[in-house]
Amino acid sequence: MSEKQAEWPPPDLDFNKPTIARAYDALLGGKDNFAADRALAQYAIEHVPGLRESAVENRKVLVRGVRYLAREAGVDQFLDLGSGLPTVQNTHEVAQAENPEARVVYVDIDPLVLVHGRALLANNQYTRVVTGDVRDPEAILGHPDIAGFIDFDRPVALMLVGMLHYLAPDISDEVVGAYRDALCPGSYLFMTSLVDTGLPAQQDLARITRENLEEGWARTPEEIERHFGDFELVDPGVVFTALWRPDDPVDPDNLSPGEQLGMAGIARKP
Repeated sequence: MSEKQAEWPPPDLDFNKPTIARAYDALLGGKDNFAADRALAQYAIEHVPGLRESAVENRKVLVRGVRYLAREAGVDQFLDLGSGLPTVQNTHEVAQAENPEARVVYVDIDPLVLVHGRALLANNQYTRVVTGDVRDPEAILGHPDIAGFIDFDRPVALMLVGMLHYLAPDISDEVVGAYRDALCPGSYLFMTSLVDTGLPAQQDLARITRENLEEGWARTPEEIERHFGDFELVDPGVVFTALWRPDDPVDPDNLSPGEQLGMAGIARKP
């Protein structure tokens, strides 16, 4: 387990300020959040139709995507950036159900993620948790608990699930591009993002997150796809999260409001 010096409460934990990880946990009905996070989640739910459903859909597509990467693509190394707080069916659980020796590193800037990750993964030698800022690829990729654990000369699945829309437009191309460049051929990039297809709820959610979390930008499907660079998209491409290889049939012409807030895609480096 990494960063064993973590303590409770972490010295930089602010109970009065909501964070992305804890607000998302509140949306999912989790218990690892504080009053400020719950207040923001409730406010957003009241102003964005289908928001809670969208959070659940984002979690479901994470499970399907990781299962595809581990089972069908044969990837056994996962770097989950902006991973959030542990909940049901985490990346390591899905990947290691397919391959018990699959290596997973979670990265998040919220100190609470490290604390809970340490407790959850104390006896899991193939999974680590690192505190870091996704916006700094050089620091993330050079972190000893990542560089010494993930072999970047072999295929890696790099995940920005529910994270792309928190990268500002003036840095997102450079940041995601740096991660793409660090991957060897045969690696995969897995992203989901708040999307802008012209629905008011999409921009409302972006505004609420920007006003309260200082970050949040809805992107058009074309803008999301651009961040995959020259990677080859896996079928069905960049689509609404509910339509990315669903376990049960979904009618694309009858999506609920929550099913139209986010899009997902996975692409392979040639």
